[in-house]
This record gives sequence, structure tokens and C-alpha cells, in this order.
Amino acid sequence: MTTSQIAFLKGHGTENDFVIVPDPDNTVDLPASLVARLCDRRAGVGGDGLLHVVRSAAHPEARTMAEQAEWFMDYRNADGSVAEMCGNGVRVFARYLRRAGLAAEGGLAVATRGGVKRVHLAKDGDVTVSMGHARLPGDGVTVTVGGRSWDARNVNMGNPHAVAFVEDLAHAGDLLSVPSFSPPSVYPDGVNIEFVVDRGPRHLAMRVHERGSGETRSCGTGACAVAVAAARRDGVDPAVTGVPATYTVDLPGGTLVITEFPDGTVDMTGPAVIVAEGVIDADRLETVSG
Repeated sequence: MTTSQIAFLKGHGTENDFVIVPDPDNTVDLPASLVARLCDRRAGVGGDGLLHVVRSAAHPEARTMAEQAEWFMDYRNADGSVAEMCGNGVRVFARYLRRAGLAAEGGLAVATRGGVKRVHLAKDGDVTVSMGHARLPGDGVTVTVGGRSWDARNVNMGNPHAVAFVEDLAHAGDLLSVPSFSPPSVYPDGVNIEFVVDRGPRHLAMRVHERGSGETRSCGTGACAVAVAAARRDGVDPAVTGVPATYTVDLPGGTLVITEFPDGTVDMTGPAVIVAEGVIDADRLETVSG
């Protein structure tokens, strides 16, 4: 390959799709403008975000985690901005490592800006990620769309979420623009906003506007935030009851199963698929997109 050519793969987890750029030694320059072009659905490869696959020891943001996790998920939003974590992204990242022969079935550790995540690759193809502990800041927040407003639960899964329970998912609007939230000081760097309805006992459905990406077909950290918020609403906080709380969460792109344990840790289980691979010429991409 020439220096302008970038090897890539394409994968998705419940249709939350990603451009994957393998770069073990951290030698590929990925400025925000190039990431945005790669994620462009008309002029690039197309994706809700980009998974930059780097050895932890080779990345300045991950070197301190290198002894715990060989691989670092340098995650970027579709607009090129850097993000702390992406739950569906971790599953796809782990699936890529398995496909490339860099990880075996069973347990795996992945370094992220949200900390080291423990992953289990099952024989049936599902991937379970231990998403760590949810934090529930006490800040009150209100979400508004089209004249309707809802009190939302502030949940942090390594990245920020505002969870609003609504009567109808259509009330979220088209989600092409960022829903309004207040006060803005609660989320100075923006927020992922989830709109949620009940489908049955411990069964939810949601739509999400992801910070930096717009509406996506799925959001793993968002599904975790939704399950945690629902457990508090339903009075089944595992830290209080001593019993794990499991919720099935339907998203436009598929279904995730979320379990919160009495120690506060949250597991997410769902599929992850690699669908394509190839090489793209970054110079040509600039010419076409520019």
C-alpha cells in the first residue's frame, strides 16, 4: 500500500456501524476531518463512528493501561470528535480482534478512554461487555422536543446520558438535530439523549441521539443507561435488593440484554458482526469529498 492508502473493515453491533482501522503501532494519521470523511455515508465508507485499533503501549492515552489490556479502542464519533466509550463499538472491536487472530474465545480486556472493559466472546457469536459502574449524578435535567418536555435521569456510563421516559417514541421527533436540554451546565461537552417506552415487564424500547453522530440504530452505553434508569424508576436497584436486575432493550437495529449486579457493575450482551474489508485511498477521498 502507498502511504495514503488505509486498510479498513466495516462492522456493526445491532446495526450501530463502524469503520475499523487496524493500526497496531499507531502510525496512521487520523485527523478529525479524515475521520468525518471516512464515516460519510455518501462520499466515504460510512459509519456511526470509527474504531482505531492500536496497541495500548503505542498510544499516549493508553500506555498506563498496557499491563491490563494489550489493545486500545481509540474511538471517534462520526464527526471526527473523540469520545470516551462506545458499548457497541467495544463488541465490534473485540469481534475484529477475534477475526484477526489477535484474541481467542473467552475473556479479553480492552482499554478505552472510559477505562479497561472486560469482554467475553461466546461461541454463539454474542459478545458480553462488563461496562463498569454506572454513575448517577444528582443534577436535574430537562429534555425538550417539539414543545414537549420531560424530566430526564442523568446517567454516566463512562460517557454522559440523559434518559427520558416518554409515552411514544415518535415524540422524540426526527432526531436530525440535537434535542434541547437544560440547564446546559449539566453537560458542558454535550450528551447522548435516550427516549424510552415500556414494552412489558423488564422490557424496554428506545431511540437515541448520540453526541456527535445524530440518531443511530443502536447505542450500547445508552442501553445500559436506560436499564439503570429503569431499575431506579421501578424500585429494583440491585444495590438495595441484593438481586441482579436484567432488562431487555429493543433498539431500531436489534436487541441488547443488560444486567446490573448488586456491586453496581453492568453487563451488556449482544451480537457483533464484521461485514466487509478493503483499502481506501485517503488522497482520493479528499478529492472526492472536497
